[in-house]
Amino acid sequence: MNLFNFILLIVVFQISSSNLAVAGVVLAFTLPSILFGIIAGVFVDNWNKKRVLVITNILRAASAIPLIFISTNLFLIYLLTFIVSLITQFFIPAETPIIPQLVPKKFLLSANAVFSLGIFGSIIVAYALSGPFLLILGVSKIFLFITILFGASAFFAFLIKFKFKKHKTDQKIEIFTEVKDAFSLMARKEKIYHSLFILTLLQTLILVIAVLGPGYATNILKIEVEKFPLLFVTPAVVGMTVGAVIIGSFLHKYQKQTLVKVGLLIIGIILIIFPNVETIFEILLPQSMSIGSVRIMMFMAVVVGFAFSLVFVPSNTMIQEETTDKQRGKIYGTLNTMVGIVSVVPVLTVGVVADNFGVDKVLTLVGIVIILFSVSLFLKYKNYR
Repeated sequence: MNLFNFILLIVVFQISSSNLAVAGVVLAFTLPSILFGIIAGVFVDNWNKKRVLVITNILRAASAIPLIFISTNLFLIYLLTFIVSLITQFFIPAETPIIPQLVPKKFLLSANAVFSLGIFGSIIVAYALSGPFLLILGVSKIFLFITILFGASAFFAFLIKFKFKKHKTDQKIEIFTEVKDAFSLMARKEKIYHSLFILTLLQTLILVIAVLGPGYATNILKIEVEKFPLLFVTPAVVGMTVGAVIIGSFLHKYQKQTLVKVGLLIIGIILIIFPNVETIFEILLPQSMSIGSVRIMMFMAVVVGFAFSLVFVPSNTMIQEETTDKQRGKIYGTLNTMVGIVSVVPVLTVGVVADNFGVDKVLTLVGIVIILFSVSLFLKYKNYR
């Protein structure tokens, strides 16, 4: 799925040479979450989650097939991105919420650390390989390869050992009642809505970085856009791996909220450093030392990967600890909707602003906002447990 998204970002940028056109892909991917995220979660809560994982992967494979033959039409790309995202709205409320049904509660933090390696590792590996794969295979063959991967995903989902406990009810699913219950649950439990907000911010930030990535590579690093995924995202997987291992093995006794705040603060600082790497390190390092902006960026990517794990793992664990199997689909469906609603304006805005004022100024501004937000969390919830 992530390879599908990143390939489309590169293809659209190659077709249009516009950050705004790239933002259109991200927008087409986020709109279904706004329209159907919560509703999909309501249905998935009442369905066999393993079966949902299998069927949605089969449908995503079928939806990717047209791009094997037609991949230069922007309207078709936007349309198929929308369709695949719509199917994904049913995949996500089955994916993460199935974890507490597979492991004991005392292992949830470690399980989510492993899961973070899977979900962020897939993002990172897909981002790193998207450019090289596109160069080696070409557009048509890469979409054929993605179709095969979706089919393989359906097969591996089928192998999950999972016993579905059907809820004892013959009543029809009352969507509005279920949605109301979801919001009522979030209003009652502070940890749930805090975690949802943080995860919404984190995923919105990922979308913003995805939009700015091609422009950052060409305008600041002065490298080919196809090389950026390998140089930026591969080091980030190292940071994510280190973060997941440390959290899963050594940080059980630390407050989850504190880990989240520290992670956000680190992310904000690094975003400010990214567009100013050479200037900052020319001041800090002796003149005899010349590291180069690309190498510095790669090191910063490792730190960002580590920081992302500090935010993602504890936030998901808190949601799972505070919800039941009958509630998690709705909660994660709500998360999808929140990400869609919150991210629309920033994604479109950063595309337009970056085209007119430069990627460096946008990255610096986003970093400042994240730092201010993390500091406000430290001050407001310094005694929060």
